[in-house]
Amino acid sequence: MTSKGPITNFIEKYYLHFNAAALVDASKAYNEQLESGAKMLVSLAGAMSTAELGKIFAEIIRQDKVQIISCTGANLEEDIMNLVAHSHYKRVPNYRDLTPQDEWELLEQGLNRVTDTCIPEEEAFRRLQKHIHKIWKDAEDSGERYFPHEFMYKMLLSGVLEEYYEIDIKDSWMFAAAKKNLPMVVPGWEDSTMGNIFASYVLKGELKASTMKSGIEYMTFLADWYTQNSQKGIGFFQIGGGIAGDFPICVVPMLYQDMERTDTPFWSYFCQISDSTTSYGSYSGAVPNEKITWGKLDINTPKFIIESDATIVAPLIFAHLLNY
Repeated sequence: MTSKGPITNFIEKYYLHFNAAALVDASKAYNEQLESGAKMLVSLAGAMSTAELGKIFAEIIRQDKVQIISCTGANLEEDIMNLVAHSHYKRVPNYRDLTPQDEWELLEQGLNRVTDTCIPEEEAFRRLQKHIHKIWKDAEDSGERYFPHEFMYKMLLSGVLEEYYEIDIKDSWMFAAAKKNLPMVVPGWEDSTMGNIFASYVLKGELKASTMKSGIEYMTFLADWYTQNSQKGIGFFQIGGGIAGDFPICVVPMLYQDMERTDTPFWSYFCQISDSTTSYGSYSGAVPNEKITWGKLDINTPKFIIESDATIVAPLIFAHLLNY
């Protein structure tokens, strides 16, 4: 048995009640899922890539503790932006005190703020743009179509970004995922910066919208993947709320109700980390039991909700899973 590290020992000694206990219970149940042969989906919402979750999530990927990812278009691209432009990011610790004029000045400097961190437009967005545009265009000229994440994988694996690396490559979760060709769904990719850039090329007549595979194709891919991989169960570990979680969790009722495949198993585990206040009017903040009525979770599915900041909780759970 793998020996436990200081973080794991600390968590198990002191995290005994309330949200702290839920963290430990959820982590242990996650591990039990993997040990039983089940697979795990991790969904990433919020700005987890800009929060540099890759420093630990990349190792979760390398150690096969996640088998499929659902993430927003922002998380997809922002891990790579951090990889190639980290030294140009600007931290604004007093972000709560900024005036509209302060915000305008950041805009004029080409700094797009995410809470206390500003992403540098020129070094991050534009540095990627010229390379990803070539990959999009080459695919279109060859009559090929790919998903958004597949184009990103191609860019990372091609080596064209190596000259720009500003962090250790082992801290990029997208590179770790690309190396494994990890299955992924990226719902609502169009609202990301790269999605906007792709749309601009379509508007200018330089690319066809059909070169990029769509959200419906992501759903049908996920339906096939779920069907092929759910024999021993598939767990659902949700970081934050929003479309990154809402989109993939719906594949089960879609298969069961709309496809009438009544042998489709429910998700075998569910955990959500969210600081959204629990209420039945807030989909992201609803308690897990509500998902039973939607045909997503079973009565006996292990269910956890950790009401806290995901930038604090997710690294601790991953550290616990890794026995750090």
